Amino acid sequence: MEARAGGRGPSAVLARAAGAVYGVAMSALGLVVEPLQRLLGVKRMPWVFLLPNLLIFGVFVLFPVFLNAYVSLTGGTELFPRDRPFVGLENYRRLFDCLDLGDPNTCVEDRFWRAVRNTAQFVVLQVGGMVAISLLTALVLNRRIRFRAFFRSVYFYPVLLSPVVVALVWKWVLQRDGVLNALLVWVGLEPVNFLLDGRWAMAWVVIVSIWAHMGFYTLILLAGLQSIPAELYDAAAIDGAGGWRSFRNVTLPLLMPTMMVVLVLAVIRAVQTFDEVYVLTGGGPGTATMMIVQYIYQTGFATQVQRFGLAAAASVLLGLVLLVATLVQLRIGRGTEGHLA
Repeated sequence: MEARAGGRGPSAVLARAAGAVYGVAMSALGLVVEPLQRLLGVKRMPWVFLLPNLLIFGVFVLFPVFLNAYVSLTGGTELFPRDRPFVGLENYRRLFDCLDLGDPNTCVEDRFWRAVRNTAQFVVLQVGGMVAISLLTALVLNRRIRFRAFFRSVYFYPVLLSPVVVALVWKWVLQRDGVLNALLVWVGLEPVNFLLDGRWAMAWVVIVSIWAHMGFYTLILLAGLQSIPAELYDAAAIDGAGGWRSFRNVTLPLLMPTMMVVLVLAVIRAVQTFDEVYVLTGGGPGTATMMIVQYIYQTGFATQVQRFGLAAAASVLLGLVLLVATLVQLRIGRGTEGHLA
């Protein structure tokens, strides 16, 4: 009460100090901005504020992209571009040097095509499974159930974990003498080499990835579901539509734009997957779970002869595939929105 009346309390002192600092900061900013505005004009001032962000984007995003594209056209084992001989499309020709593209054993770079095949298989299974489970979970969490806020937190919690931590936890569960095999032995079954059998390893890589990331996509789909007006469901109920018809004719069409965002993000994340799989299986057994990003890493940095040009060529191809896939998905999404309009 004393502080409000006399303005001498600690909060009043802090408010006056903050006001003084704000005034000094604005005066200092005005000394720089006002001459620039007189020099450039009001219409060009937005570029002044965008310039720092554009510089950071150019230095840390555009420049590495162009540098990587140039390195993909060079050969040798030297690191710096000035020391690397220009070889044109030789690295790309090596990647595509196959008698039969469907059989990696006939390719010069057979590990590249095994990684491509593994990545394609992983993307189909992981994205398809994750979108389906995330949608089902979002539909359940959108209903008025008990402990709804608690379950939302539980499903989102794995997203907060480091991918390395996720992989180490599941490795502890799935290894030969891990928790899951202990349970199997306890019920009288034989232990299974989950991480040493190729089919089991790929299946668990997909399951672990879905478990780790579905909370993020569930949250996006839940936001999409909550944006659908309740009046539409009331109107559908008056017309005699049941639960399935309301989902098919109301929920799914109106949720499609959100689904396209989820699909684009999920596909990009799945194609770029590396850390979880690398820690969980190391790409094995053999090359059964080696993804394309792991191939790029090992070709460029983890082998005795570091082939930077070949790794850069593979990364350029990966970027082009992602770009085309994203454009196709966005095109399909716009077509769906136009159909709804």
